[in-house]
Amino acid sequence: MRKLCLTFGFISFVSVFCFAAAERQIDTEAYAILQKDKLKPPAKFEMPNGCVSVDAKAIENGRILFNYLSNDSGKFGPDTKKQFGNCIACHEIEKGDGYGNIGPSLKDYNKNYIKSGARTHAWVYQKIADPRIDNPDSVMTVNLTTKLLSEREICDIVSYLVVDKK
Repeated sequence: MRKLCLTFGFISFVSVFCFAAAERQIDTEAYAILQKDKLKPPAKFEMPNGCVSVDAKAIENGRILFNYLSNDSGKFGPDTKKQFGNCIACHEIEKGDGYGNIGPSLKDYNKNYIKSGARTHAWVYQKIADPRIDNPDSVMTVNLTTKLLSEREICDIVSYLVVDKK
């Protein structure tokens, strides 16, 4: 019986040692994943020249990016697996394909914010690119810093937001 207990004790020690080693490896791998996924600090972006467009295709691209999480319709670009911004989940907008009630309403954005001078195109671009610049606690997606959206895609969304939709 004593020999069995010593053997069992040794196996238990080895098991605990192996488990601890495996746990350290998992912790190391998890830490590496967390570091890779960690958001970079807030970034200030300059709006590219010619960003805002009145071109119908750019505005339509912005509408699709604003309204849909993914594009199974094939209406926008060749990559139908791309994850879009899905702005409509939080924001409402006239002629939107849904309505959000978490973020501020973007209805009549042109009249209420652009024409009134309360916001500029560059401000809208920055807000979409990395909203943490003026609100470190923002829950809005960080789009350009994380490369969720490209500069052109953000420009198209800005074009869609600021156009008079009437």
